[in-house]
Amino acid sequence: MWFGIVSIFPDLIWNASQDGVVARARERGEIELETFNPREYAVDAYGHIDDRPFGGGPGMVMMAEPLAQCVKQATSSLNTDSLQTIYLTPQGEKFNHDMAQEFVSYDSLLLVAGRYEGVDQRFVDKYVDREVSIGDFVLSGGEYAALVILDAVGRLLTGTLNNPESIATESFNNGLLDYPQYTRPREFEGLEVPEVLLSGDHQAVDQWRLRTAMERTLERRPELLLNRNWTSPQREVFKSIKTN
Repeated sequence: MWFGIVSIFPDLIWNASQDGVVARARERGEIELETFNPREYAVDAYGHIDDRPFGGGPGMVMMAEPLAQCVKQATSSLNTDSLQTIYLTPQGEKFNHDMAQEFVSYDSLLLVAGRYEGVDQRFVDKYVDREVSIGDFVLSGGEYAALVILDAVGRLLTGTLNNPESIATESFNNGLLDYPQYTRPREFEGLEVPEVLLSGDHQAVDQWRLRTAMERTLERRPELLLNRNWTSPQREVFKSIKTN
């Protein structure tokens, strides 16, 4: 899968992509990553890519032309109709696991990282397919949001993770938060591993994991449990939790 990131700080992207899942995926050829710097298309010899907003107000706004040229360069060599151009902004749709799974269906993602007070709306209107936010907070730039999406989508690609079962059991994949995890030693500062995890009874372990995942989700993210299509065993476990 091809990822392009439009950013005035390409080194930030590359430095963050040197290790971990994304780096391994690039080595295996699962992910192709390119960056595009709007400063290469500055409107003058001084490298300006921003200007004051019409109508007044604080800060600067990124100009449409340098961003548009980046998109044109990025897409000129792509031989695909399966491309989404995404602008990272606090005003966008909230990014989540379902959206990450949707993005996997595309051959290419072009992520536009804004800076300053934002970008000229005309660029968004003409070149952007979707506006996406990673949360209700403001960052100094869209690069960090782009890296979040790169990692979240990249790890879902077939062959990216060493153990594909990791995806099947992690938070949000089944609509629940993940269950608590434990490893050696069996006792740590007076706290012991739950006995059921040492029992060798796989059915009991699965039941414990389902129950603790539901309890954790109910406590921390109850909205995830609304309008769910429960299996019969899940419904019984949930009823017992609510009763207690």
